[in-house]
Amino acid sequence: MAKVLDHLEEWIITFLMGAATVVIFLAVLHRHGAGYPIPYVQDWLIALNFSWAQELCIYMFVWMCKFGAAYGVRTGIHVGVDVLVNRLPDEWRRKAVLTALTAGAIFTGIIGTLGLTFVWENGMHYGVFHALGIGTGDLPEGPTTPDLGWPTWAVYSAVPLGSFLMCVRFLQVMRSFVRTGDLPQHNPAQVEGLDADEPAFANTTLVAVKGAAA
Repeated sequence: MAKVLDHLEEWIITFLMGAATVVIFLAVLHRHGAGYPIPYVQDWLIALNFSWAQELCIYMFVWMCKFGAAYGVRTGIHVGVDVLVNRLPDEWRRKAVLTALTAGAIFTGIIGTLGLTFVWENGMHYGVFHALGIGTGDLPEGPTTPDLGWPTWAVYSAVPLGSFLMCVRFLQVMRSFVRTGDLPQHNPAQVEGLDADEPAFANTTLVAVKGAAA
């Protein structure tokens, strides 16, 4: 379970980014292909409905942003101005960092709670009750998206889910800082999964150079 949580953001972001790329590529291909007067092919392309592609990609990018923010907290890639904090005495620096992490956890927890309240009242309560076979009474079903026809509460769920995950990441960073005194640092020159001492393209480059010289 811990391993899943440690890489949850990467899996979600990778899937959404890949899916959005494929959808955008197909939509652009469809739009341009339908403009060519090719017998049968043009009629078939025009009959295809890709009006939902833009809306879907917008929603996927929103979800990417929310979970990307949580990933940034965990890996330390968020931009921060720490010149003053690093000049403080060790004890004061420790207190300042803990205060900032606590504020981040509280803020994201509040945003997640408000987002969950909004999503619940926007039709999630109807969807949950209906799925469980509980009488919905006068509960509103909630609005749907213009092109896809999805319930908007499902789309807006990115706000509470992403915010609560950010809150968890702030708490994890805080626990690690209390234990070790270190904050996550991001090295843009290091690619996760690759050994820094063994360049991935060293052998390929060497072979290419030898081949060119021959």
